[in-house]
Amino acid sequence: MIEVMLNRLRQISVQDRVFAEKTEDQKLLVSWNVSGVKFATSAGHLEDTYYSALQKLLACIKPMGGDKLILQEGGNYLGCWLESTGTINAELLSRFIPAVSERTYLAFAAEQRQDGLLPYKLTEKGPSFRQIQLVTPLARSVWNHDQLHGKNKSFLQTMYKAMSRYDEWITKYRNTRGTGCVEAFSTFDTGHDLSPRFWHVPDTPYKNDAASYHPDSPILPLLAPDLTANIYCQRKYLSLMAEELGESGAGWKAKAETSLECLFQYCYDEEEMFFYDRDRNDELVKVQSDVLLRVMACEVGNRELFDKILRRYLLNTSKFFAKYPFTSLAMDDPRFDPFSTYNTWGGSSNFLSLIRAPHAFEYHHRYVELTWVQYPILSALSRAKRFGQTLSPWTGEEGFTESYSPSILCLLDYVERLCGIMPVGSDELWFTGLLPVDMDHGEEVAGETAYSRTVNGLNYELVNTQEHVTIYQGGVLYIQAPSGIRLITDRSGHLKGVIGMSVRTVKGEIFYQGKSIPLRIKGNEMQCYSDGKLKTERDIGIIYPTYR
Repeated sequence: MIEVMLNRLRQISVQDRVFAEKTEDQKLLVSWNVSGVKFATSAGHLEDTYYSALQKLLACIKPMGGDKLILQEGGNYLGCWLESTGTINAELLSRFIPAVSERTYLAFAAEQRQDGLLPYKLTEKGPSFRQIQLVTPLARSVWNHDQLHGKNKSFLQTMYKAMSRYDEWITKYRNTRGTGCVEAFSTFDTGHDLSPRFWHVPDTPYKNDAASYHPDSPILPLLAPDLTANIYCQRKYLSLMAEELGESGAGWKAKAETSLECLFQYCYDEEEMFFYDRDRNDELVKVQSDVLLRVMACEVGNRELFDKILRRYLLNTSKFFAKYPFTSLAMDDPRFDPFSTYNTWGGSSNFLSLIRAPHAFEYHHRYVELTWVQYPILSALSRAKRFGQTLSPWTGEEGFTESYSPSILCLLDYVERLCGIMPVGSDELWFTGLLPVDMDHGEEVAGETAYSRTVNGLNYELVNTQEHVTIYQGGVLYIQAPSGIRLITDRSGHLKGVIGMSVRTVKGEIFYQGKSIPLRIKGNEMQCYSDGKLKTERDIGIIYPTYR
């Protein structure tokens, strides 16, 4: 079966599966082919859906106010949003068509207002500054892109300068209560349309001025945990950038620590282990929403805290761990609304949550637990026709809008994390030996899979079967191991380590460089390879689902 899948992969032509519908598409497909990414399956619909997603992705990449192609949100959303398109979406796209990601980042810096405010969105009519609309930290996305693609100091300097000025604006205008937290002046400041978190709050800032909140509001301004966590994480990465550019990062580190302290002082309920808004009356807004996952994706807290949050909330089927996770509101909240046929953060599962989630899990090395999210979502996406914004948490049916870049990129990202070849940082590759699980009605999702990627001129191919994960380099068998693990190499393919990716203990042998290396590894266990041997570096166990 390995040879069959390898041949199937090699016979695939991306140009034959994806058509250039507009003039610029041919250039985009050339850029895609530079990545060498192809995906094949032995059964099910996932392979066809994958190339359908790529087709729709091209439609989301187009010029705006000029001839430079940038990523747009897609679907009902005509433009490029800082909370998503300009951050996490572009961060994922960077692994496939990096030039578009870089132009997207730079487009926001180019349109920065004189006082330092970055636009919350870019449209054909120009930049808009009505609100701030922050979720994924821009600095983290920019840093990851720069690490992935050779550390371009000119690009980094431009973005660093823009984000430094933006930090000054936030500090000046979004700390009116003097707490050190970042304040929300409206629903749209966090992109939380229709969330009960913002009931009785205007959707937009007062007089459409991002520096003003409605003076007659009984609860504004809110000390917002997700906004505060965003700036905390932003400052962490600005410190890294400063050091990369030859400056001191100490000032940014101190500011980041201050943000973190304020977040826990004002927005964290220690008894409930949840992050809430605090209103102008010093009352916590007790709405349990996806704010929790947003804060965790901003690298807040240690693994001990994250593990507790997994048990109590994120992997709890009474809270956020629906059949198709993650819900945007806790399911045991009486305000929970499971409908997904409109733009809502009042209950339905949103693809923006799904593409933000991996960083939260992987930051704390919760790789196995993340697969329990990927399996049902890939099962649902294998049936996708429209690629909507929302997903029914009960049935996995597509919801509001279509050709939405976050859901498209979710499919590309989850395939690569689960059974593909993923570049990480400046010199690491992940080869993951898992297969999509047939979650729905026994319908086969993919069968066995194959994946390719070109890195530093080297072509890698990965074949996953029920029994084995097999890697080829330059068309030659390079590594073979039991399924259920992730092999970590440098960009030249030298083995660095192994991670257990299953609840079962994986046993067997790794065949590498003419040697047979005994393997026995538990879920989430990390073993490093040195001097022909594997040695455990980390063994944190597994956090299992809970039900109340």
